[in-house]
Amino acid sequence: MNYEWNSPESRQLSPQPLSEGSRNDLPDMGTLQVMALSEENVPISGATVDISFTGDPEGILEEVRTDQNGQTEQLALAAPPVEYSLQPSEQQPYAEYTIHVSAPGFEPVTISGSEIFSGQQSLQQVKLRPSRPGELPDTISIPEHTLYTYYPPKIAEAEIKPVNVSGEIVLDQVVVPEYIVVHDGTPQDSSARDYYVQYKDYIKNVACSEIYSTWPYETLVANILAIQSFTLNRVYTEWYRNKRYDFTITSSTAYDQKWVYGRNIFESIDAAVDDVFLHYLSRPNVKQPILTQYCDGSRVTCPQWLSQWGSASLGEQGYTAAEIIRYYYGSDMYINFAEQVTGIPASYPGYPLSIGSVGADVLKIQEQLNAISNNYPLIPKLVPDGIFGEATQEAVKIFQSVFGLTQDGIVGSRTWYKISDIYVAVTRIAEGTG
Repeated sequence: MNYEWNSPESRQLSPQPLSEGSRNDLPDMGTLQVMALSEENVPISGATVDISFTGDPEGILEEVRTDQNGQTEQLALAAPPVEYSLQPSEQQPYAEYTIHVSAPGFEPVTISGSEIFSGQQSLQQVKLRPSRPGELPDTISIPEHTLYTYYPPKIAEAEIKPVNVSGEIVLDQVVVPEYIVVHDGTPQDSSARDYYVQYKDYIKNVACSEIYSTWPYETLVANILAIQSFTLNRVYTEWYRNKRYDFTITSSTAYDQKWVYGRNIFESIDAAVDDVFLHYLSRPNVKQPILTQYCDGSRVTCPQWLSQWGSASLGEQGYTAAEIIRYYYGSDMYINFAEQVTGIPASYPGYPLSIGSVGADVLKIQEQLNAISNNYPLIPKLVPDGIFGEATQEAVKIFQSVFGLTQDGIVGSRTWYKISDIYVAVTRIAEGTG
């Protein structure tokens, strides 16, 4: 499998960043919501949030404060035309904003390069450290998107790793891990920092860094499945740990996938990952997830790998995610399901919980919501009786409101796992195991 640069004649892209004089070229709007949290995942209310163009950080466009859930209101911000993100273009398809967050008792944080696309909802989570004498404020710079500028193309690998008796394959089944360790650089860069990242957050980050949130849902899902299968192959084979490294995966596009510390996440990608995060790609009679490699398909072509821009075109033509996957990887590629999820209290029971539901699953949700309400007091305390009544429904609706889910008061798969994620985050800190 070889990738190749397109010829100069077919590769006319020369990225043109938005300048101060190009603000009039932002006719569309996207939205941004900022969420301020402490290191203990406690919402910070009353934090001051200043928004400016990254090219003009002193020109404040918006100044707002966070509510009791640590969130700002949805802020409408100017963005380039949506057409820029629907096909390869020399025009930057997103506007870049700088976000400055400050709160009494905490070190201020500045994030530059937060991306806003036309018609897309963006969430920028910001974690603040307690003020300590002599410490410098945190500054995070989000680099340009991989589809907009050059990053090293993937070094081709075999999509199936050999299994032998030397003990290299440690895991005996495919599991979705709670956390993975991301090495923020190439494998050989010993100075690069390692980050412990929740699996779903890692997938969402990579997807937001490598594809555009404006693409069709089926295209998003196809790309997310490829990202997840690649990641789970690294987990299953313990690829780097068997090379004497203490991490799961790197942020280098040459070796793995692009992950960006501190970047913003788009609601469309957030929802798509929540829908399919338990899935990966398989071939017949192969136990391990397939190392599904891909390229942008514009600057770099990669026969027999998924083309990101090509998948966008297929999605526009009405192809399903499975059809897109098989178009690129072959008709014998199929979507598999990881039944075991490590690090969460229990897997989704397989059916939604709503008014009238009873039993252990309802009790678990009630207990988890009570624990979460210690950090998010807007969520009311419940009597943990295992009966899904109106009080539980209302608590679920408020939880869904806080975390950007459909407010139907029903605990479906997405709400179940979001409750589990937040429960694990708040209780791990409380127990001192984070």
